[in-house]
Order: sequence, then structure tokens, then C-alpha cells
Amino acid sequence: MPSDTDQGRLDSADVAASRWAWAEVDVDALRHNVGSLARAVSPSHVRAVVKADGYGHGAVAAARAALDAGAAGLCVALVQEGVELRAAGIDAPILVLTEQPPEQLDSLAAAGLEATAYRLDHVDALAAAATRVGAVVSVHLKIDSGMQRVGAAPDLIASLVDAVRSSDSLRLGGVFTHLAVADEPEHRATSEQLATFDAALGSLGDADLPAVHAANSAGALAVPSARRSFVRLGIAMYGISPGPDVDHLVADLRPALALKARVSYVKQVEAGTHVSYGWRHRFDRDTTVATVPIGYADGVPRRLGTLHDAPGSDVLIGGRRCPIVGVVTMDQLVVDVGDAPVTIGDEVVLIGRQGDHEIRAEHWADRLGTIGYEIVCGISARVPRRVVGGGHR
Repeated sequence: MPSDTDQGRLDSADVAASRWAWAEVDVDALRHNVGSLARAVSPSHVRAVVKADGYGHGAVAAARAALDAGAAGLCVALVQEGVELRAAGIDAPILVLTEQPPEQLDSLAAAGLEATAYRLDHVDALAAAATRVGAVVSVHLKIDSGMQRVGAAPDLIASLVDAVRSSDSLRLGGVFTHLAVADEPEHRATSEQLATFDAALGSLGDADLPAVHAANSAGALAVPSARRSFVRLGIAMYGISPGPDVDHLVADLRPALALKARVSYVKQVEAGTHVSYGWRHRFDRDTTVATVPIGYADGVPRRLGTLHDAPGSDVLIGGRRCPIVGVVTMDQLVVDVGDAPVTIGDEVVLIGRQGDHEIRAEHWADRLGTIGYEIVCGISARVPRRVVGGGHR
């Protein structure tokens, strides 16, 4: 691939094989981030969360990079996500983080995935599925310590442990919880949740628990007491901060995804003319505009072009910041390039670095009142992912 500042063209083979919009996934950055965080949380281990297609980065590439960097296992949200990793030849432990539909449990057991349970009838369903496929399923029991989303009430954990251990087709893999406000280290919620979790664990007496886990990325970074057996490393693995209050703890991490395109059309426009649907932008001078073939169907938010004067409402072309003008349309957006020399085929960076400038997913998030997670997860599957970096598989 061309370097960040290369204004050359893709060769004809690349043009024929792909559209003029793509995302680059840097596996060296993924390895760096996992390795850095693994060292920071040691002696706890790391499990890499690669749900939602690796937060939009590509689950298989992200999983392999994480395991190469020392991750002890993986986490996903859906049975199918785990099955796809198995089909790619990944044999590491894979935990499915929530209870799954009964129709999916045979597939879970057959793929050797680890299950989550927080209801007795789901434990029974897992045992029946494991028996049907002739497998032994590892079960992690989830306690709701205050998130109020899913999980067993703390006083039910002992009965769940007994139910798992009474089945020949199940084995206890661990007990865990999830922190709601770990990205705000001073918030009382985290200490209260950990106290609730520890009290529930204490109710088990001398029960031998193979693993205990509680920390997401923010918890792993900011709350050492939450690290336990392993941490579930999600957004930080991808080089994105879990939240502004922990930005200082992720300074060493590298964004792993860049979103790029090529200029598809260039034209001159006169002062007083308008652009895009709704005519929400009026040009106050004669200028040059460039069309870029990427839009909200690809994950570029429609209103990004109506926000100006801050990183996150512009793109990089020729090492310069150029504002998006008018609303982003389904497949295209328009950029005001001023008097800069721009040609069809020039590289456009929407997220990433070019020359001395960088646009991050967090910049989009700040401008749009959301979080970096939503930005990268929202990049459409129709945007080709190109894996870059040394020794990628």
C-alpha cells in the first residue's frame, strides 16, 4: 500500500479488485497494544474481545494478532462469531459472553466454545446440548453486580455452581461480572460493584474457582483490584481510549484502523452556490470541491459534514485538512479543497494519519456526541478491510 503521504495511484490490479474506499487494519499496532497491556496487567492474563467482527477491524485478523502477542484466549458475543473463528483454524479458548438461544447451543458445544450462564434453566439446556454432541462444555457464570443488564443475582451464584458441577457434561470455567463505570475511575460504582462481586464469591466458601474475571479495558487500565485471573481486553486493544478520564493511561497505544478513499471527481464551484441534499452548506467564495466515494452506508455519519472547525469534520488530502461540506450522502461525500492541487485518484484519509496530521475515531465521536466504539463498529462490511503490517496471516 502507498505510504500515508503518497499521492500515487493504486495499480490497475488493485483498482479492478476493490472500490476506491477501504479500511486498513494494522496488525503490528494490534500486537503492540495487546503486548503493552498484557505487561501492564501482569500477572493477570489477557483475553482479547473480538466480537462485532473485531470491533470493525476483522475478527480473524484481530484474534490472530492478539494471540501472537500473548493473549490467553478470546471473547465473542455470538455463537456464530466463535464458529467463524474456529473455521479459520483458531483453536484458542473462546468465551461467548452471554446466554445464547437454545437453538445455538449444539453448535456452541460442537465448536468447543465456552458458554456463559446466569439462569438454572440455561445450565440445564447447556448440559443437554453437550450430551447430544458428546462434548464437555466449560461454563462461566455471570453475576450482576450492578450493571442491571444480564447476570444472576448474587445470592443465586451458589446454586448455579452446584448445578454446573452436578452435570457430567459441564465443567465450571469461571465466575465473572461486568463493570458499568470503570471509565470514570473516581466513580463510586466500581468499588461498590467489586464489593458486591467479592461478597458473592465469598458465599461460595472454599469452592475452587478456575477463573475469576471482572475488568474490561477501562477496568484493566484504571482499577488494578479488578484485574483478577484475566482481563477482557476490548476497545483498548484496538488503540482507542475507553473514555476521556483514562486517556492518560492509553498514551502508548496505537490506533489499528485507518479509513481511506480516493478522490473520484473534482470540479470548480462559484461563490453563492450550495452543495448536497438540503443545500445546508453555501460556498462563500469560488473554490474547488472533490467528491469522495464513501458515505453513510459505509459508516460515515450523515451529519458529519454539517459540523465544522474541529478535528473530526474534515479529511486529509495531500497532507492538508479539508472540510467535509454538506450532508454526507449514502455513497459519497464532498470536500472543499480550496486552491490545493487535487486530482482524481488522490488518497483521502478519513480516519488515520497523513503527513503531520491525524484524525482519530475519538475525534468523530467527540463531534457526534458518541464513543469511539460506535465509530469503528459502524464501519460497514461493504468497506474492504486490507490487513497491513509485518507477518500478517
